[in-house]
Amino acid sequence: MDLFTFTRAELTAPVQFCDGRWVVSSYADVRAVLADPMTYLPDNALTAVTPVAPAALRALVRARFSLPPTLANNGSASHAELRRLVASFFTPARVAAAEPRIRALALERLGGSDLVASLAWDLPAIVLMDLLGLEDVDIPTLKRWSTGSLEFFWGDITTERQLELVDDVGAFHQWLVKRYEAREGVLFRALADAGVSAEDSAGLCYFLLIAGQETTTQLLSTALRRALRDRELWERLPLPGVAEAFVEDVLRTETPVVTWRRLTAREVVLSGVRVPAGAELVLLLSGKENDPKHLAFGYGRHFCLGAGLARLEAAVVLRTVAEREPSLRLAGDEPEWLTLLSFRAPKSVTVAR
Repeated sequence: MDLFTFTRAELTAPVQFCDGRWVVSSYADVRAVLADPMTYLPDNALTAVTPVAPAALRALVRARFSLPPTLANNGSASHAELRRLVASFFTPARVAAAEPRIRALALERLGGSDLVASLAWDLPAIVLMDLLGLEDVDIPTLKRWSTGSLEFFWGDITTERQLELVDDVGAFHQWLVKRYEAREGVLFRALADAGVSAEDSAGLCYFLLIAGQETTTQLLSTALRRALRDRELWERLPLPGVAEAFVEDVLRTETPVVTWRRLTAREVVLSGVRVPAGAELVLLLSGKENDPKHLAFGYGRHFCLGAGLARLEAAVVLRTVAEREPSLRLAGDEPEWLTLLSFRAPKSVTVAR
């Protein structure tokens, strides 16, 4: 079984050893693991899946790159205060206030033949920059940095590919440090005022500026493609509540954040299987139709801070496109897919009118 492409149907047990990692797939087990950060440590959440080659590591050292424990990979006492600070940018009121902007951006991007390139690619990044108070951000450069970082840290890649990506990874980190030192943007001023160091701020923002928009691009791409395969659904998407319910169904069974990782702090038993201390767990977040709730945004103290924003963006975009382009249909061949350990989504959604 290939950890980068496997499906739930390929799993033969709720806890399965594969390629040096333990794949955990039952809803109850995954929820229990995420709910217990003392037994199941988040320390490996941002660790490169493919070990970083010495030449790439030297390049990161030259760029003074680091990902200190801040949010997703932080099991220490500092997590709560950092989380509260970042959460202040994603309050329900602030997220709801973004709806007109999301709709306007979607309307501006209608008419393209590839809904990923014309719509899903940059819309979430623009909305996130607005919400975080970061101005004068070159969105194409940010997207190059963030997509390259996803591949560098979550891809099954060669040393040659690491060396192709490492300069962008380092440049992204250096840009974050410079923004912090210059106090450019509301987010960086808030971090500085709270006494968060340059190193911790850059590490926190590195993942925040990736996860806060790349995963939403992936959600939009997945949801648009799936909705366009169901003509009856496409016609109903403009009706009240339909887009929201559909987004939840996509998150439940086809979430683009397909897995997440944890480390066992001690020997544990999951679904009757004894797993040793220090084992790397790959938690399957994509669930089944009959799961009580989905785990697409995680669970517990590390629940995704941007969940409300992602839900809103997906529902508003789906509703807007379906309203304005009711005759839209899929066209072309099967798309190429993003296939990283934790992220999967179509790289294109080609349409015809």
